[in-house]
Amino acid sequence: MFKKEESGLSSDKVNTVIGKNTEFNGIINSKDVIRIDGKVEGNITTQNNVFVGEDGHVNAEIKAKNITVAGHFEGTLEASEIFEIKRTGKVIGTFIAKSYLVEEGAVISGNIDMLDKEKPGKALKEVGKNFDPAGSGLKDTAKL
Repeated sequence: MFKKEESGLSSDKVNTVIGKNTEFNGIINSKDVIRIDGKVEGNITTQNNVFVGEDGHVNAEIKAKNITVAGHFEGTLEASEIFEIKRTGKVIGTFIAKSYLVEEGAVISGNIDMLDKEKPGKALKEVGKNFDPAGSGLKDTAKL
């Protein structure tokens, strides 16, 4: 059902699944791993990981330990550890994380803040800018 290479999460660790043909609008509070393959609008908070699959469409605020997006995400997310965007991922919004992994082909548009590793929960002020992989200055959209 889930490939370990696809998400970094094995299927035996996923406790909550929003399926491909499922739409959810509301608030999710959890301590477990959440996988989204359907449509979600609202707020998601977990002490664990969130994975948005290739068929997932999320318009939400997400707070989690690690967040991986292989589908479409729009909104605000905060990963206390790693925010990963797969090559099939498209993300638009505001992103706060301690570390970022972006695969070639991923699309990202918005504001990126990096958490200060010395002071958890605080973003570095000098980093909160849009990313331009070409190094030609700041841009609103980057395609990697």
